[in-house]
Amino acid sequence: MKKNTSLFLMLLFSILTFAQTNNYNVGDIVDDFTVTDVYGIEHNLYEYADAGKHIYLDFFYDTCGPCQTWQSTFSEFYDKYGCNGGDLVMLSINNGTDSDEEVLLYGETYGGPFNLPPAVSADGGSGSVNSNFGVSAFPTFCLIGPDRTLLNRDIWPLTDITTFEATFPNGVDPEVMECTILGSTDLQTVKFTIVPSISNGQNISLVMENQIAEKIQVFDLTGKKVYSQKVNANNMVFSLNVSSGTYLVKVITENRSTTKKIIIR
Repeated sequence: MKKNTSLFLMLLFSILTFAQTNNYNVGDIVDDFTVTDVYGIEHNLYEYADAGKHIYLDFFYDTCGPCQTWQSTFSEFYDKYGCNGGDLVMLSINNGTDSDEEVLLYGETYGGPFNLPPAVSADGGSGSVNSNFGVSAFPTFCLIGPDRTLLNRDIWPLTDITTFEATFPNGVDPEVMECTILGSTDLQTVKFTIVPSISNGQNISLVMENQIAEKIQVFDLTGKKVYSQKVNANNMVFSLNVSSGTYLVKVITENRSTTKKIIIR
């Protein structure tokens, strides 16, 4: 009961409080930090900045309603610009109340059909970053430039991915690019085949290439999840009872995910 009350008060505070990085103003040099994401990969802010990257931070916690609503948009932004392999870097920073397991579940549930940006939980040092930036309302999205200064302390309200794109500084035109292994998490690409790719939705076969799928998720083109199944197998058969149209099949392994399109007639 105590935990539920605390979560309710935190959610209420998030809604009523103006979201921003309270400890920094635009133009301030932000402190360096090193964190470890839920897959064990380290991320250092100054290394990204010194490499000429623009860094977008997403401060969140797992039961935050607005965070859940906009997570798929931030994931789409990450996916569109190369999964940190291009000119932009995106990191999701938990407020310090959630574990690796909770953050992983949050991403799987609310990330939509896109590749997920690296996420840092309390286990990876997110709490100290949240405190350093002085974030008290969620979600808070901010932008840090290659010169280590804060360029935007509160990207809000959001409409869609274009809200993030509107924050690109003058003269900055990031390349739209496919995600690469390096850009995602330096981990092995998920490879699988769907047969048939055009069907009535019944008895769809999914075959992995030398990997084990832990979960299958299917989304419509609005990002709504229409199917989810834990599998722990390298081949499986599933059926979809959905309307005709194009759908996105997301296969999740232990440390990566990939999405492919199918058509239901």
